[in-house]
Amino acid sequence: MQKISLGLIDDHKIVRQGLAQLLEKIGNYEVVAEWDTATAFIASLPLQSVPDVLIVDYSMPGLTGVDLLKRLDELQQSSEEHKTEFKVLLLTQHFDETIIDQAYYFGARGFLHKNCTAADIKFAIDSIATTGYVNVMEILKRVKKFDIAAVNQESKPKIELTAREFEFLKLVCDERELTYDHMADIMCVSVKSIEAYRSALFDKFGIKSKVGLVLFSYKNKLTPPFN
Repeated sequence: MQKISLGLIDDHKIVRQGLAQLLEKIGNYEVVAEWDTATAFIASLPLQSVPDVLIVDYSMPGLTGVDLLKRLDELQQSSEEHKTEFKVLLLTQHFDETIIDQAYYFGARGFLHKNCTAADIKFAIDSIATTGYVNVMEILKRVKKFDIAAVNQESKPKIELTAREFEFLKLVCDERELTYDHMADIMCVSVKSIEAYRSALFDKFGIKSKVGLVLFSYKNKLTPPFN
């Protein structure tokens, strides 16, 4: 079985070394890259090889973990060179509800306190690597507080979906948190077709992520469990 590749961003070398050793013991993981600051990570873009999951410390000199998420979001919107979507698991000592909400708002796939157990971080990494998120419904509950431009009801987009796009959107919102591979099997199409449906919806409605698709359906009551 192919190992899940990981990138670590933390300003303490001893923390990166300890975390790398722990992760390679508890799961089928390989730490393939490390950065000591979010600024150093940004400077290294675009990456030749993108880790399956990025584990990012919240508190770092210069840019925080949330600042990094904001910057990645800005780069995705402004540059064709930086369209890669990074799967970020944020670690922090500050279990602050505002920080958690902001992290998910700007695209974090999971959030853990540094007092978590090895089992907790293993579950989070495996979930992000296989489904894209630790818990997409928990993320939805948090980010729906915010007025997200991509799904802002004030813009009142005209919603015209093809039958296949609608079927894809239903699967994205499915509480089983299906992977794109699973969606392709259910719809009897290739993963490339699934990616095409996703891109079409992104382009039509200015959506940036899977969470954005879920929020779009939620605000417009398009699919179960929202309609």
